[in-house]
Order: sequence, then C-alpha cells, then structure tokens
Amino acid sequence: MRILVLGREGQLAQSLAERAAEFPDLQLAFTSRSDVDLSSSGSAARFIVAAKPDLVINAAAYTAVDRAEEEPALAFRTNGEGAGEAAAAARQVGAAIIHVSTDYVFDGASSSPYDEEAEPNPLNVYGRSKLAGEEAVRAANPHHLILRTAWVYSPFGRNFVKTMVRAAQDRDELSVVSDQHGCPTNALDLAAALLRISRDCEGFGETYHLAGSGSASWSDLASEVMANCKRTGLPAAKIRPITAAEWPTKAVRPASTILDCGKIERTLDIRLPDWRESVAATVERLAAQILA
Repeated sequence: MRILVLGREGQLAQSLAERAAEFPDLQLAFTSRSDVDLSSSGSAARFIVAAKPDLVINAAAYTAVDRAEEEPALAFRTNGEGAGEAAAAARQVGAAIIHVSTDYVFDGASSSPYDEEAEPNPLNVYGRSKLAGEEAVRAANPHHLILRTAWVYSPFGRNFVKTMVRAAQDRDELSVVSDQHGCPTNALDLAAALLRISRDCEGFGETYHLAGSGSASWSDLASEVMANCKRTGLPAAKIRPITAAEWPTKAVRPASTILDCGKIERTLDIRLPDWRESVAATVERLAAQILA
C-alpha cells in the first residue's frame, strides 16, 4: 500500500517515519510544506492527484492555539478548507484519507469523558478550525477516518514534554496549570496505531477517539516529567500548580477534554499505553540525547 503523509516537519509525521520500519508492507512518502501547503488553495490537490496514493494521512495542521486567535483566516484555510481539498483530491484518485483532529473541538464543560457522539462546541479559533476540517473531510470523501487525539508529545519537534525538560535545565521551579485536564498522547504510540489501521484497512467511514490511556492535568504531566528527569539524571524542577486564571492566554482553553476511547478499542482492538509509561520512555530518550 502506498501512503502519502502530509506534514513531514511535524512530530506525528516524524513518528510515522520511525514506526514505518515495523510495517514493511507499507510504502510511506512524506510531503514537506514546499510540496503541499494546506494554506494555499489547490496545493494539496495538485500533489495528491499527481502522486496517486492508495491512502492519504493528513498530519499537517495549523497548531498554534494562541496565535490562531490573531490569524483566524489562516487557521481556517489550513485546518478547514485545506483539509477538505486534500480529502477531495484523495477521492478523485480513489484513495482513502485519515484525518487527525483534536480534543479541542469540545468545550470541556462535561463532567464525563467525551465519546464520539458528544456534541462539539469549540471555545477557540483553533478548535473551530479543526472542527471545520472534520466537516469538510466528511463531506468530500466518504472513505475517510477521522481520529481525534489530545495533548500530543514526542522526542520530536515542539511540545509540552520537551518544553518542561528544557525549562528545568534553567529554572528550579515551574508554574503549571492544574485545572485543565486531558489525555497526554505519545506521537510514537499514535503513529503505530495509525499504521496498523492503514495496513488492515479498518474503520473507515467513522470518527474515533484515540489518546494515551488515563488522564492528567498539565501540572500532573509536568510532575511526571520531572520525576523521570530525576530518575534519568537530568535536572528536575519543582512544579508549582496554578489555576488557568493565573496563567492567562489569548485562546480560551477547555477545562476538561478527557476522551473516551472505548469505541476504537471495541471495534479495532486498539488501545494506547498508559500515559505515564509513554512519558517515561520519552524522557529516557531525551536524556540519552542530552547527556550523550
């Protein structure tokens, strides 16, 4: 199977490239932004139609949550219209598309985890643009699979776990929000699941939630990172829990977007590892790089 991955520079695409060695029957090709720029009308269609893949994985997105408040047109163009154009081009060449979305399509007001039937109600431009992308993909290509995930981190790119590790090298104490909750997700775990779905051609025409098992606040996640920093010989800062009100941001963030991932476990037998286990593996890898 020939798979075209959009967004080579992102941490999910880099994770897909690494995990691909475990799936030798899959042929992955990756596009850079110079190849496919979802913010530019027609860019995705031209490349996908020329490449004629069997499957497109859209791992490209505008992910700057706060900056999106100042650049709504760009966020919607990239995450909404661009995603729809990629899905339509995939359909044109007879290909399916896997589109990666986010827990931020929800408002965080629920006291229970969000399943796929929950009504989206995003609070910020980023979340609204990603919801627009979901709707555009569904409308453009019936052979789609929409995968909502959350709080993605990895040894690659820019993400919360790497930020905490770096910050602890310079500061003894870090203030981290404690009243926002979600499901930390290792991009390498997510990538392995995506490649298994691709190989088995399962689950298309549906929306699924897939994130690290368990849940945490940002300060819980930061504390776990610091515990693993200490264990692996890296500097470890003290974590001071604060409220979101004490750390104002341009974009309003939902208080709790814990995802119920039961559907994908029941139907496709996919469950990601506990988030603590995956954080430990990530910090170990970062420590090996830093201390080498």
